[in-house]
Amino acid sequence: MLIARRVQCTCSDHTRTWTNTASTDWWERVAMQEFEPQDWLDKFRMSRDTFFYLCNKLRPRLARQDTHFRLALPVEKRVAVALWRLATNVEYRTISALFGVGRSTVCKCVRDVCHAIVGLLRPLYLRQPSEQELEDAARLFHRRWGFPHCMGAVDSLHIAIVAPSSNAASYWNSADWLSVVLQGVVNGLGQFWDVCAGFPGSTDDAAILQNSALWAAASEGSLSPQPPRPFMGRPLPYVLLGDEAYPLQSWLLKCYPESPELTPAQQVFNQQLSRARSVADSALLRLKARWQCLHKRNDCSLDLVPTMILTCCILHNVCEVHRDAFVDEWLEAVSDAKCSQPTSSVPALADDPTAEEVRSLFCDYFQQEHD
Repeated sequence: MLIARRVQCTCSDHTRTWTNTASTDWWERVAMQEFEPQDWLDKFRMSRDTFFYLCNKLRPRLARQDTHFRLALPVEKRVAVALWRLATNVEYRTISALFGVGRSTVCKCVRDVCHAIVGLLRPLYLRQPSEQELEDAARLFHRRWGFPHCMGAVDSLHIAIVAPSSNAASYWNSADWLSVVLQGVVNGLGQFWDVCAGFPGSTDDAAILQNSALWAAASEGSLSPQPPRPFMGRPLPYVLLGDEAYPLQSWLLKCYPESPELTPAQQVFNQQLSRARSVADSALLRLKARWQCLHKRNDCSLDLVPTMILTCCILHNVCEVHRDAFVDEWLEAVSDAKCSQPTSSVPALADDPTAEEVRSLFCDYFQQEHD
């Protein structure tokens, strides 16, 4: 079988000569030996060095032994098949033809690689920070975004899915399309350190938060050093920043509702929080631009989708830590989204009344800075 015009170099105006290579030979001879740096970014969303770093990390879980009947698929090829799917969300049969393997093999590669990444790399790249790391994160967030005593920002992303075989009604979101929800917390660099994935699309952001490990950790006080570090003359746990979809908490701040009655200090607070919270918006945009299985409708089995979401968040962090280039053209594919993200807000009654004192402290801080 020949693959024609299926793989193109996006950095030039012509199709690369390797597009007509027989599929059984394409990976071994062309991709492994002839790919240029831009090809690795375009097709696998990471540099060649990061790709082989990833393969070596996953080898203990993915390596297989040859048998008398069949040669085992190399780890590198298994990882490449999975990354191609995550990056493009193309059909299994397309990847099958490209890599010269069966469709069932493609499906197994995607599943096995996703589970291996979550099992082996989550403890390294996606975990709750230690006490020292929380302090470092708060200093970094203040330095980059001008918001003190803050360890990150939380936001959500709906990922489109095909209709599940059961309980489909719960997956219709408020924008009238089927989805599952990703709740993510990012640091000042836009790297995820907490992810909750898989709630049906009809679940509002506040309910997801209140049923997540993040809520439990914050309630136990484990999201801040003990004893809490001082802020404005009093000990105060670190805070997270969210939008109007979340309830105000002593550890989770959001803007004051827009009103002509806002004081100048409250207006400044809103401006500062909105600017700082944008790091989460940007991270989620980059996440789905790099891994377009989160942008296009995901037709994988629903039981795999949460693991796939976690995998993409981990790979996002891997690429960011390794400083792999992000191609701005990727954003074009997600900027004209046909399905707008659902929006929601919680009533003021859901807010913790004692949290208003904390928000007022930050108002006083920014007022002093502004003066």
